[in-house]
Order: sequence, then C-alpha cells, then structure tokens
Amino acid sequence: MAAKSPDRPVFSLSKTGDIDTPPRATDEKSDHASLKHQLLGPSLLKPGQDNVDQARVADIIFHASKGSRYFANESRKDSALTRRIDRILARKAALDKSPLALAADEKLADDLIASLEASRDLSQTVVHVDCDAFYASVEELDRPELRDVPMAVGKGVLTTCNYQARKFGCRSGMAGHIALKLCPQLVFLPLNFQKYSAKAKEVRHVLARYDDRFEAASCDEAYLNITAYVARHNVTPDAAVDRMRREVLEHAKITVSAGIAPNARLAKICSNQNKPNGQFRVVGERAEVMAFITALPVRKVNGIGRVFERELDAVGIKTCGDIYPMRGYLLKLFGQKAYEFLLSASLGLGRTEIRPAEEYIRKSIGSESTFRDCEGSAPLRDRLRKTAESLEEDLVAADLQGRTLALKVKLHTYEEAIRQKPLPCPVWKRQDMYDYALPLLVKLEEEYKPLKIRLMGLRLTNLSSRKKTAAATDFFKPVMPTTARKRKMGEEVDAAEERWEEWPEDEWGKYDDAGHQIAREEDPDDEESKYFDGLDSDDLLAVDENFDPQPEEATPPKEEAEEGDAFWPCPICDLPQPADDKTFNGHVDYCLSKQTIREAVREGDGAAVTPPLPPPPPPSRIESPEKATITAIFKDHARGGSQRNPLPSRRGRPRGKRRKT
Repeated sequence: MAAKSPDRPVFSLSKTGDIDTPPRATDEKSDHASLKHQLLGPSLLKPGQDNVDQARVADIIFHASKGSRYFANESRKDSALTRRIDRILARKAALDKSPLALAADEKLADDLIASLEASRDLSQTVVHVDCDAFYASVEELDRPELRDVPMAVGKGVLTTCNYQARKFGCRSGMAGHIALKLCPQLVFLPLNFQKYSAKAKEVRHVLARYDDRFEAASCDEAYLNITAYVARHNVTPDAAVDRMRREVLEHAKITVSAGIAPNARLAKICSNQNKPNGQFRVVGERAEVMAFITALPVRKVNGIGRVFERELDAVGIKTCGDIYPMRGYLLKLFGQKAYEFLLSASLGLGRTEIRPAEEYIRKSIGSESTFRDCEGSAPLRDRLRKTAESLEEDLVAADLQGRTLALKVKLHTYEEAIRQKPLPCPVWKRQDMYDYALPLLVKLEEEYKPLKIRLMGLRLTNLSSRKKTAAATDFFKPVMPTTARKRKMGEEVDAAEERWEEWPEDEWGKYDDAGHQIAREEDPDDEESKYFDGLDSDDLLAVDENFDPQPEEATPPKEEAEEGDAFWPCPICDLPQPADDKTFNGHVDYCLSKQTIREAVREGDGAAVTPPLPPPPPPSRIESPEKATITAIFKDHARGGSQRNPLPSRRGRPRGKRRKT
C-alpha cells in the first residue's frame, strides 16, 4: 500500500457521501508567511545563518520592500506558486483514489531504485573545496581591520559578506538598502574581480598537488578525486584534506572548507557542514551514506531551491528520508526529470568522475548585465551592442560559435521576457549577433510600450567549435583569444531606489551530476525562463552540482522563424541541404574533402542533383567590408556569387542554376 504523506489529513467521506475536498495551500498560510519565506532569498542556507532569527529578518525584508516593484513581482510569483501547489495537491488527491495504480507506480519506482542502486560506486574519494566568504576574505587581506567588523562586497547588491555580517542575517543576493536595515553598521567595499582571479589561481596551485585534474566549479570552489593520492602516500582522506587546507592557508592566506564523500553530490553537501575553516566526511560505506542522507533536509540537496522545496513540503516531503515512502507519487506530480533526481538523491548517489571543467561539452554560452532602468531606442540599442561585445569576448576565449540566439530582458517591473530564433549559420562576431538580435528587440519594443528594462542578456546555443570551421573553410581570420570576463553587474544599482536583484550565480546555467546543463529555479508562471540558462566564467568553465527539477510543463521561448529556414545552401556545391546542424556540417565536411573538390573540378556537369531551393534570407544589415562571414557567403550565393567568396565552386555551370539530369 502507498504510504500516507505525513502532515496531510486522511481523506474522509462527508455526510452526503462525497469525498471531502483536500485542503488548499492557501488555507495553510497566513500573514504572508509564504511570501516572507520567498523574500528571504536563495541564500537562506548560506553558512553563518544557523543562529539568525529568520522570522525577524523576514519581517524586516517584507516591510522594507513593501510597495516596491520588486515586492509586487515577488507577490505575483508567490501567488503563482501557491496556485501551482493547489494543482499538485489536487493531482495527489486524484492519485489517492486509485490505490491499484499507485501500487503500480511504486513498483515502477522500485525497479528504478534497484537500477540506481546497482550503479552505486563507493570506491572513490571525492573532495569539494569551498573558499570561506571568498571575496570578503580577499578584501580582508588588504583591510585586516575589517575582519571583526560586519562587511560586504558590492553595494547595490551584496555579492558576499563576511561571517560578522551574516550574524545579522545579511547574505549574498541581498539588496544593499535591505542589508543596512538589518545591520546599520555594515561596511561596503567595491568589487575587484582582478584581485579575486589572482587569489583563485593561488588556491588552484595548491589543489593541483593533490589532483592535477581537479574540476573548478567556480572561482572559489573545486572538486578533486584524491583516491590515487591517498593510496600513493598511504594517508587517510581526512589527513590529506587537512594538510591541503593548511597549505592553502599558508600559500594563499585564506581559509577553505571541505567535504569528503564517495561522490561529488555528497561532497558538495558535506563542505557546508563545518564552515568556516572546517571539513566533514561521509565514509564510503552504504550504511554511512544512507544514515547521513536520510536525515538531510531536502533543501540542503544542491538543486532543490525555494520553489521545489515548497512544492515538496506541500506533499509531506521535508527530508530525503521522506522521498522513498512517497515514491509512487513523484512521477505524476513532478515529472520524469524530478522523479529520477529525487530517487537518486534519496540514495545518496552522485557522479564520481572528476575532470577539468574545459573537458565538458558546453551547451550554451551567454552574457548579461544589470543596470539602472533603461528605455528609448538609442540607449536600448547601445545596451544590445555592449552585450554582443561582451559575449563575443567569451566566444573567442572558448573558440565557440552558436546556431540559436536568445535575447533576455528583465523589465523595470522585474518581469522577464525571452525571445529566441534559429540562425541560418553559426555566429560568434558581435556585429552578427547584434544584427540578428535587433529584430527580437524591436518586437519586444512593440509588445511592451514603452520598453523599460533593468537587465539585458544574450545567449547562444547549438554550439560548435570555431577551430574546425576555420581550419576547413578559412571562413574566419585567426583571432587571438582573450581571457573570458566574469559576468558583471553593470553599474551599481542605487540602494535608495529600493531595487533588489539576485546575484548572478543563481541566474545562469547549472549542471547535473552527469555534467549536463539543467534549469535553475524559475518563476512558476514564467516557465520559459528555464530555457535561458547560460554560463560565463573567469578562466574556466563552471560546472556545478546544482539542479532545480521542475514539472515538465514548460513552453519554450518564442521563436522568430524566417521563411526558407527549411533548407540551407551548401557554400561549396550550392545545393540545398536540410536545415539541421549535424546533417549540414557533415555535408560540408564531405564537400571539402580533397577528392570531392578534385572530382567537382574534373567532372563539371554529371550526376543528378536535387533542384536548388531559395536560401533563407539573411536579416538586412550593414556588412563589415573587411571581414567575410558565413552569413555573407550565404548572401553571396543567394545573389549569384561574389568576388569576396574565397570558396571553390563547381565548374561548368552558373551559380544557383540547376544542373542537368
């Protein structure tokens, strides 16, 4: 029989014989309790918050932000989440009426659990190293008098704060004016990414001694597999990590905390257990793992954020130990992805392979910035151009190009709007991205009159390497890569304007235990936001353990498709090819082989071919005269050829005309 979910009343028959209506989520909340919890932000579980009166903090945030546009948007999201929870509870009530179907779902879950259990690997020792209040610690090296004073880095929005400030309830992602109400004596320092990057390299220099293939998850944290190290030096994992932490302190002058476990997911959780300047280990034995994970609150599992935590709580899942009794409900309440994630988390499973971040296949790359309210045709286009310039730098550094472009804006009301479109060819240059994104911006201007925004971002997906294309076709000139810049906040947002912004670490893409990009926590009524997940990094590709599974009811961002996108003309043979990355690239590779080109030159007319179809019309734009791009080449083909085209063409027929059959 399916276990009854805890904290939910058993359904009973009313006097009329009907089943009583299950209680609504709205009936359980009073005095804006859910909204106050929402306003506490995503960093509620940051180390240093354990002894803080969160109810008092929530009241201060509630009253300080009440009446602001941020407050109105958070209220809307909270109401939307409440409605979604009501739907979840209604679905659960329907499932409770079918005990046989529920038993079948439990059997299905048991089969998956058995499969997951068979994959358990307890032979590895994985370490997650996390610098303690990294930015603040680096600043305290230059300002030691601030070590015993509440201090934060960033003013409009706190990027981090020291442990003295955390005692007052301050945390990363909090608006500066809110933090001042919690801690009037708070000292603010400006950001200095150059300083933080240099310090991060000092820390990594030590980590490489223990695992030269360590995986940098961000500028201040990393994963290591020290299985070989402890065997080679005949030391225990605890002793090895203790020595590593002492060496970091001696070399970089900052403290780090560490988690030691059989896999990366558990190691990440463990690194927060004894912060700051401590370490915690879960021994690689199944009984030890299960004892640890069973008592763990679900919110402490990386990837379960405020939204999913509240949904789980509504059906009675508060700890990982509550997941198994509810296994028969999970698939139909939360979807396939969340179902698999929760069962895996309840077993304490996670990946054991640790490798350099650059070896992961990157799914997307994006750049965004936050600024004061911006409106008007010229200022918006200037913002778009700057965003394209920033993204180009990251693309050059990563040697990547993309085939699908997305434009994201956050309105002055804190609502998000995302528009994306497939492109006729991969792009990476700022001018190309600007030209393709401009029509998307124009459409947003038509939808929102006047368009006033506080954030803009561009993201490319369907990525491919620029190296292969450049070597094979000489489409691009060689470009010296530059260091990818960390995402920036833009100008400081004035605290007096009652603004609030989550720090970007929660805004962009995350990766699951397999290294695949997944969605972050999003607005429950704005599911399309999960599709706008990108990633920028400072000298590395950030790979995180975070995962925020949500019901798979999302609608993708609106796509702006152009007629003719069904086929793309090959720049070598002029023949139309299916508008599919893999098929098209494979055809171009084939055409570029020496044998194919020689045969094309020798044979001229011959084999039967498919009649050419009109190529997709590129957007109207002013081309840069000194550089030929793939888009320009496509345009040349559409016009019947150009002297700029450096590529060979078949002899014996004019361009664009059908060969004889």
